[in-house]
Amino acid sequence: MSRQSRTRIHTVLSLAAPLMVLLGVSAMLQREGPDRWQALPAILVGSGLVIHAVVGRRHRRHQLLIALRTTRSQED
Repeated sequence: MSRQSRTRIHTVLSLAAPLMVLLGVSAMLQREGPDRWQALPAILVGSGLVIHAVVGRRHRRHQLLIALRTTRSQED
């Protein structure tokens, strides 16, 4: 698999969760009565994926910062 196709796949996957939330919200707005509840799983799963990505990114950045500080303190 070439680098360009991997980049495209990553771009599409990064947009999947927000698009799932958008699809769920639009489905909820179009439906009436008890049928609105059918859109709720898409909204919850999409929101959960977005939150998980944000928390994971913050954790990785924090670990990187700690590693950089440790490396810098060892050089001094």
